[in-house]
Amino acid sequence: MFFNLCMSIGRRRLSSMAFQSRRVISTSDQSVQNVCKMFTRKTGTTSVHIPPHGQKAVGRWLLCCAGMCFAAVTIGGITRLTESGLSITQWNLLKGMRPPQTEDEWLEEFNQYKQFPEYKYLERELSLNDFKRIFFWEYFHRMWGRSIALVFGLPALYFLRKGWISKSLKPRLAIYGGLLVFQGALGWYMVKSGLEEKSDPYAMPRVSQYRLASHLGSAMILYALFLWQGLNHILPPNQLANTVKLGRLRKYAHGCMALVFVTALSGAFVAGLDAGLVYNSWPMMANKWIPDDILALSPKWKNVFENATTSQFTHRHLGEFTAAAVLGLWWLCLRTPLPPRTRLVANALGFMAVTQVGLGIATLLTYVPVWLATAHQGGALTLLSFALWLTHELRRLPK
Repeated sequence: MFFNLCMSIGRRRLSSMAFQSRRVISTSDQSVQNVCKMFTRKTGTTSVHIPPHGQKAVGRWLLCCAGMCFAAVTIGGITRLTESGLSITQWNLLKGMRPPQTEDEWLEEFNQYKQFPEYKYLERELSLNDFKRIFFWEYFHRMWGRSIALVFGLPALYFLRKGWISKSLKPRLAIYGGLLVFQGALGWYMVKSGLEEKSDPYAMPRVSQYRLASHLGSAMILYALFLWQGLNHILPPNQLANTVKLGRLRKYAHGCMALVFVTALSGAFVAGLDAGLVYNSWPMMANKWIPDDILALSPKWKNVFENATTSQFTHRHLGEFTAAAVLGLWWLCLRTPLPPRTRLVANALGFMAVTQVGLGIATLLTYVPVWLATAHQGGALTLLSFALWLTHELRRLPK
């Protein structure tokens, strides 16, 4: 009887252990499934049917496209700073890919350039070799833009064929492709404004600052879209608690990112008006906090976009305000429990904000040398990158 009782208790214990084991396994499987579902819903770019190496490959491709957009903005800045942007007076998608080869072809291209306002107004004493140098930067900028289209388009077709592009990513890729085409057309529309004869014979020929700002702004938007989507594929999401404090931090991060974008965009008006050369002192402008000619144009709103003094005044104080806001964000991140990777990005953002202010002041005080102005423009995009990355780190995951 005692033996039968022991056997009965043993069978019950074994049955209980087997049930608990099945429960643990079931819970573990469910957790894995929940993580996969959460990642799929959040990124909107991946599916459980896409292999991990496929996700990473798509992510690296998108980040490569982002890097090429970054380089395009930098090359465009050098093209503008070296006064090379109007050296090619025609636009042709296919024929324009072949540069002049013979001496006669170079002379023909040079003579075409001489017919347009920039050469006439500046009375440039350009030799053919000088023309070849400015031609190079504009040609390089155009070819780089075409290269981005190839680097984007060909892998997109390959990944679509492999089935590595999720349903939700497909319309996004269509938008990116449309933006690339729009950016190319907008670039020529901008250059064309500098080739037109001005009604004022004493007006310096330059591209429209409005079109320049549009061209830069669309490039930054395309860059940001590539970067965000690339990070979605490469980095696993952080498991952050949805607290009130963290919610406020997210909103603050989004606000700082918008501020960085607007400040960088205001720099396009400074560039388009050559406003970096009007008051080369800091922190005051010709020993005044507010210059006398800050509202010289009428109507008053035009001063923000067409008055070089007002444009520089706006950009320098926007830059200072943005840097202060970003440093405030960095300080708040230090006081908030965050994962190591997120804290690292916050530190990089704070450091870059200080660096960018230093680059801006140095560029102003040294009368806008090409290398320093290029570094300042690249610094703006780097600051935007870290602001976007931090916002991506703090994003709220769906339940």
